[in-house]
Amino acid sequence: MDMRIALVPGDGIGPDIVREAVRTLDKVASVYGHSISYKEIDAGGISIDKYKVPLTEDALESAKASDAVLLGAVGGPKWDHVPGNLRPEKALLGLRSGLGLFCNLRPAVIYPELSSASPLKPEVISGGVDLLVVRELTGGIYFGEKGRSEDGKSAYDVMRYSADEIKRIARKAFEAARIRHNHVTVVDKANVLETSRLWRETVSEIAGEYSDVALDFMYVDNASMQLVRDPRHFDVLLTENMFGDILSDEASMITGSIGMLASASLRDDSFGMYEPIHGSAPDIAGQNIANPIATILSAAMMLRYSFSLEKEAKAIEDAVASALSDGVRTKDIASSNAEYVGTEECGSEIIRRIK
Repeated sequence: MDMRIALVPGDGIGPDIVREAVRTLDKVASVYGHSISYKEIDAGGISIDKYKVPLTEDALESAKASDAVLLGAVGGPKWDHVPGNLRPEKALLGLRSGLGLFCNLRPAVIYPELSSASPLKPEVISGGVDLLVVRELTGGIYFGEKGRSEDGKSAYDVMRYSADEIKRIARKAFEAARIRHNHVTVVDKANVLETSRLWRETVSEIAGEYSDVALDFMYVDNASMQLVRDPRHFDVLLTENMFGDILSDEASMITGSIGMLASASLRDDSFGMYEPIHGSAPDIAGQNIANPIATILSAAMMLRYSFSLEKEAKAIEDAVASALSDGVRTKDIASSNAEYVGTEECGSEIIRRIK
């Protein structure tokens, strides 16, 4: 397969971690007989420095011309002084909206070797945790009509969803469940919200196309409790924008290691943008100590969801698990006073385990 990937290294540690993900992708391509071409794009703070804007039209067009986008991280204190509409983070919003990305996938995985980092009790996470939050990205209360009264003493934000918006995100969730453990949990507030009742009706309709996938429903307050009480209950959590924003952050915290967590943002076709959930950490940029695993795992998600290369994605994930099992640790996930490896060595340890 020929793959065209747009690289957005961004700011801070972004170039360091993207470099290791690229080396990993190149190894996979070599082992499995694929070819990859890369186009590097400036976005975020580096684009502000060069072009006075966080995302240029040329950069967006280059991203659109690719098959998928791999992003490192954007932002940092250097750009705290710029106006809000020109902050580096606007590059992310510009890419998501310009590329039509409506579906966010956020896995939360607790590796047995790192279970001590989780804030949850060992008996709660024994055997590991592996769940996926599927969040609708472009609708709901964040994008609905909003305003204030003339006297400024009352305000409103409208939560609105159409059946078509729900159908397209539901299909993404069911398709994801099919290559995981065949279980979707819809998280809503259907005892209060009319939009949630529409979600239930619409997802139940779509579930008829996926008879091999189990479906259940859970109120968001209960789901937030069950994530810390019994996270192993969940396979795929499907939810709207605001609930997904909150629950995906909660799910990431139960793993105890933010440097390990990948994400994907998808549109209707196979196109997607893939990125670690952590920030740019400019204080350690260029020092060969950043953890590249989240970005490497984001590259694995890219192979799975944009290129339908399940074996290749699994090869990367197995290599990461093998490296962790053999004691490979970067500074952020190493125990106190334990030895750790640098960014490049961590990448090399993973690469040599790809089979």
